[in-house]
Amino acid sequence: MKTLREVKPGETVTVTKIEGSGPVKRRIMEMGVTKGIAVFVRKVAPLGDPVEVTVRGYELSLRKADAQNIIVD
Repeated sequence: MKTLREVKPGETVTVTKIEGSGPVKRRIMEMGVTKGIAVFVRKVAPLGDPVEVTVRGYELSLRKADAQNIIVD
């Protein structure tokens, strides 16, 4: 299992599962990150936080903790 946190900049991956529960999972899904969607990792900050991705045609910055909850393929 690979998380979005481990993906290198320039790669496109597909979301297979979102871990977590309650408000954390709901917040991630409300941002447009859902199962089966393609996510392009644009860049990662020098210390790893945040991770900037393109999802559904818009740019999104995710915290390292949130990116760790997104399982990708």
